[in-house]
Amino acid sequence: MNSRQGGQGQVFPQTLPCSPDSCTPSGLIVICGATATGKSGLALELTQRLGSVILSADSRQVYREFNIGTAKPSMAERQLVPHYLIDICDPTETLTLADYQQQAQVLINRFPLPLLVGGTGLYIRSIVQGLKIPRVAPQSELRSQLSSLGQTQLYAFLQQVDPIAAQKIHPNDEVRTLRALEVFYVTGCPISKQQGENPPSYPIIQIGLDCSDSNTLTRRIEQRTEQMLASGWEAEVKALCQKYGIDLPLLDTLGYREMKQYLAGDISLAQAKELTVLHTRQFAKRQRTWFRAYPEIEWFDADNLDLLEKVWQRVQEFVNNLK
Repeated sequence: MNSRQGGQGQVFPQTLPCSPDSCTPSGLIVICGATATGKSGLALELTQRLGSVILSADSRQVYREFNIGTAKPSMAERQLVPHYLIDICDPTETLTLADYQQQAQVLINRFPLPLLVGGTGLYIRSIVQGLKIPRVAPQSELRSQLSSLGQTQLYAFLQQVDPIAAQKIHPNDEVRTLRALEVFYVTGCPISKQQGENPPSYPIIQIGLDCSDSNTLTRRIEQRTEQMLASGWEAEVKALCQKYGIDLPLLDTLGYREMKQYLAGDISLAQAKELTVLHTRQFAKRQRTWFRAYPEIEWFDADNLDLLEKVWQRVQEFVNNLK
């Protein structure tokens, strides 16, 4: 199934027991997996049949103006099915995991059976496991001071102030090391003592999409990259560079980094495409490894011609058990 098309002409009767305005959550349906496996298309079909809504679980789609390079749902798709947690933050702002979790939980409480759809594993984990997240906003000045010391020294500091967190963080993981130190210096309490889980009380089903053939996933990624170009990817990146400057952190993320290199004359357009495909494949592999670590995810072959009906049957079983 095409990951960006998925049943736009079809309208199915609403099967939910009540309207979003009158319900508390009866359950949550999660659609997850690596990029380009068709999550969005499948979710559109399922949501129409359920008469429900889609909550995005994509850490870049939350930012306005970053549209084509993030494979953000089109306006037609958003008119077809209500989408939330998209375009909720300016590119110069930072949406923390705690911010995302809070907004997502509010929406989950508003709708009876929403679909949480995306490939950002930590976003999904924050919801389905009820992660306890220290509400400490990023401290740019503190981070700058810490970063100047180098990762080796930073990790040594972390081992001293929070040995439990240090055991869970790789010595080369600068991002998580900085975050742990940031939380400690702001609150005076180790991050390991502020973390934990408070799983939600409502039932959750997690559907994972995977390509059994790596060559098929590569073709999907190549097609998506070509579609991005045809949709104006180059013009989008150029406009963002002009508006926000080439040092905007979001412009160093997948797809934008490679196109920015092309616009700067460092590589050819063909190389930008090739590197985007390569880096997307590598990213998809990391996503797959992340999601495969969670046994509660029920996996379906993204290339199965009967994918929609197989998943729909499983979703119906889940819904029937809620009654």
